[in-house]
Amino acid sequence: MKNVAILGSTGSIGTQALDVCRAFPDQLRVLALAAGRNTDLLRAQVREFAPRCVFGEGLSRERPDWLGNARLCDMTEMVTAEEIDLVLVSTSGSVALRPVLAAIRAGKTVAVANKEVLVTAGEILTREARARDRRILPVDSEHSALLQCLAGEDARSVARIIITASGGPFRRFAAEQLTLVTPEQALKHPNWQMGRKVTIDSATLLNKGLEVIEARWLFDTPYERIDVVVHPESVVHGLVEFTDGSIKAHLGAPDMRIPIQYALSYPERWSNQTWPRLDLLAQGRLTFEPPDYGRFPCLALALEAGRKGGTYPAVLSSADEVAVELLLAGRIGFQDIPRLIEEALTAHHQDAHPSLEDIEAAQQWTYGFLRDRIAIKSTCGT
Repeated sequence: MKNVAILGSTGSIGTQALDVCRAFPDQLRVLALAAGRNTDLLRAQVREFAPRCVFGEGLSRERPDWLGNARLCDMTEMVTAEEIDLVLVSTSGSVALRPVLAAIRAGKTVAVANKEVLVTAGEILTREARARDRRILPVDSEHSALLQCLAGEDARSVARIIITASGGPFRRFAAEQLTLVTPEQALKHPNWQMGRKVTIDSATLLNKGLEVIEARWLFDTPYERIDVVVHPESVVHGLVEFTDGSIKAHLGAPDMRIPIQYALSYPERWSNQTWPRLDLLAQGRLTFEPPDYGRFPCLALALEAGRKGGTYPAVLSSADEVAVELLLAGRIGFQDIPRLIEEALTAHHQDAHPSLEDIEAAQQWTYGFLRDRIAIKSTCGT
């Protein structure tokens, strides 16, 4: 029995993680739930799973009756509780950065679906995990696939790792068509059901750049040995090429509950007939193509920020967070997202070896810089 804390329980990954917990009641016990402002869904989850500890942004310190015997606590207190074995992080943004660091330092197993924590502070988090002989487990389908392809292999035999991208809904759009994309169109991913921000990031291909940065830290692999390949069917989730020329690939149905289950069961595999199975004969053809960096500049910006390192990835992630928020509010266009990210990266003065406080300061600088830029443009009528 693993005692689990889920940060971001009301989001897309969090709700699917609870599906996995329902499927394995003898192996997984939910002891802590943290959520944003979706209090109605959090209330239903608390009533079903009866956790011991609850956090919600929409909750005051006045205990609502539906908490039952659960106590209100912050996320750091939650993840460091003695009875917690595994922390699954599925929040959006960097709100979970300090709780993740606290969980690692407390010796907990941490499974990460949140891209921002590893993108902004991957060096710090992986260093802390190594010092305690702990592994940060990936939840994303791509990194889960790479973890499984690398299992049992000598790191010296790995030539490169390959992350696949669906290409998003606008893979075949011409550059002029991209200027007319609406938020509603960008939220319609062809293969996956995801949260709003991740879906927009998939449409811009920014998410693949973030995943490259994550892979650099998760698998201790230099950027020159990490590639991105567009694979529209989303069946091959990751590949590893070895020095002898052979390639190992991980295939599966595009259902996030499968990699979530692997992270929660690791290092075991649990038999489950509930999730969809991949039928290769029904699937038919699998195709691959290079990404178009010209039409999707967010990918190139992310790779450049990752290679520069320091506080650049924090600025990249925070600038994207602001830009996506503005797009969804109808204040900017789809093609303004890479423009705003590039403006922030260009104006930023890097800290090459940042502390956690330096990273948080870079994030706050980015929020202020971009919101000032948007305010200025609005005032000028441009």
